Amino acid sequence: MKSTALPGGTFKLADDLVLTRMGYGAMQLAGPHVFGPPADHDGALAVLREVVRLGINHIDTSDFYGPHITNQLIKEALHPYPEQLRIVTKVGARRDAKGNWLKALAPDELRRAVHDNLHNLGLDALDVVNLRVGGLDAPEPGSIAEQFSVLAEMQEEGLIKHLGVSTVSAEQIAEAQSIAAVVCVQNFYNIANRQDDSLVDSLAEQGIAYVPYFPLGGFSPLQSDTLSRVAARLKANPMGVALAWLLQRSPNILLIPGTSSIEHLRENVAGAGLQLPDDAIKELNEIGG
Repeated sequence: MKSTALPGGTFKLADDLVLTRMGYGAMQLAGPHVFGPPADHDGALAVLREVVRLGINHIDTSDFYGPHITNQLIKEALHPYPEQLRIVTKVGARRDAKGNWLKALAPDELRRAVHDNLHNLGLDALDVVNLRVGGLDAPEPGSIAEQFSVLAEMQEEGLIKHLGVSTVSAEQIAEAQSIAAVVCVQNFYNIANRQDDSLVDSLAEQGIAYVPYFPLGGFSPLQSDTLSRVAARLKANPMGVALAWLLQRSPNILLIPGTSSIEHLRENVAGAGLQLPDDAIKELNEIGG
């Protein structure tokens, strides 16, 4: 893997797990609505290889993307994997024949999902598995102990190296931590959606990574105008400014923007490398205020 200076440097989640803060989300490599094969198979492989060439060692995926398609593409493009590459996956959902997203949180469903990820990625053990609970973009109340315990058992069996949680509340994180170590939390968060501000800070104090999903979405027209105005003043791409804001928000934030385009991938990396001045950060902060 090429050694290069990526925006934000790295973050140490565990002694054996150091990730580039600039990661890559593989979700968009599947077909429309994250279902079925990509229109450009070879193009998808090229994007994954460019991720590695750029020095990114953090790929986020799931076997319910496609389903199976995205993980199979990752294996085809990159296996045998570079020594430093870390693949983060998630379980807790499945797709039906029409592409609908359904919860899959029963113990046997979680175990099957872990084994599907192992098979389609061509791995003997998964670097990180996130338990995905909650709704589309917000946690739902209730215990996650039974589900997280299943993954903790599989960790003890050597099939999973590290555990994370996704779309969860602070209380659910604490519940998971009472069962096994949590190295990362993946929740909905961006400039315009800041309900996790206190959680980001709390996790930073604990040395736990916070990985926002849909980091570039959720802007109303007014908020988009604010972002565009700041970007124009900086002569930068608005989405790049949004990524840079996240990296400067807290040192434990890791990015996983997705794309099926090499050009867009390079733009994301370049944009995230912007150093936003204090006045720009202040203005952007007001979007979510």
